[in-house]
Amino acid sequence: MAYVEVDGVSVHYVEHGSGTPGAATAVLVHGFPVDHRIMTGAFEPVFAERPGWRRLYVDLPGMGRTEAPDVASTDDVFRILRGTVEALVPEGPYVVVGQSYGGYLARGLAAADPERVAGLAAVVTVVEPRHELRQLPVRQVLVRDPGLAERVGAEALGAEEILVVQTEETWQATRRQVDPGLAAADPVVTARIEGSYAGTFAVEPAPFERPALVVVGRQDSVTGYRDAWELVEHYPRATFAVLDRAGHALNIEQRGLFEALVSEWLDRVEEEAGAQRHALSGQA
Repeated sequence: MAYVEVDGVSVHYVEHGSGTPGAATAVLVHGFPVDHRIMTGAFEPVFAERPGWRRLYVDLPGMGRTEAPDVASTDDVFRILRGTVEALVPEGPYVVVGQSYGGYLARGLAAADPERVAGLAAVVTVVEPRHELRQLPVRQVLVRDPGLAERVGAEALGAEEILVVQTEETWQATRRQVDPGLAAADPVVTARIEGSYAGTFAVEPAPFERPALVVVGRQDSVTGYRDAWELVEHYPRATFAVLDRAGHALNIEQRGLFEALVSEWLDRVEEEAGAQRHALSGQA
């Protein structure tokens, strides 16, 4: 297990891929209150085809294996996340990827460090931190496998909050990627963070001129899809996608389309990085 010390907090992270100097680096930030496993499950299949990338999956304070008893707000979480990035990626460009609450934090990183953040991907991102002000579709289930209902029970399926496609595959993937993080979260710390959920840091102060990706689920009743469109002018190089037959677990429910969109975003990031290297070599 790997840790880095930031402001008295031992931040746990998982690293995959090349650690050689000059390797392309991605920082991946999970949602609330899960842990890095939701991100490795979603993104490692894409990065498996791109061995030159270094991937850093961070456990946020109070979640996963990052114990942080004094953390009390999203501002605290963001401060520690920034320190973690500075410690693990002290120089050079990096891309940042965020899911849900992690998307909110990732956009904050891009706003705080626009010269170094070479690309941004925000998946089912929180836009409006105040839940009561979000524009949300009505909770619904579009697909339910009768065999799954017989196996796990209608009550268990009814209690599942994020899946709008309930099949054996999506059920098992959610149990692997989501449940361990929920079980590991510190309920006292996460309750305090939830009480100060809205950050005071800048999120979109100026247009972000690098390759970006914003993906939301048409049936997402947790963060919704309408609010994300408000971000469009802040990201002039963004692909915006609203996926049908997809909720807050869209990477599980629309896995093929999700992976294709992420891969295409990485193509654009690599294309721009190559163009910049060419321009610099021409100036030498």
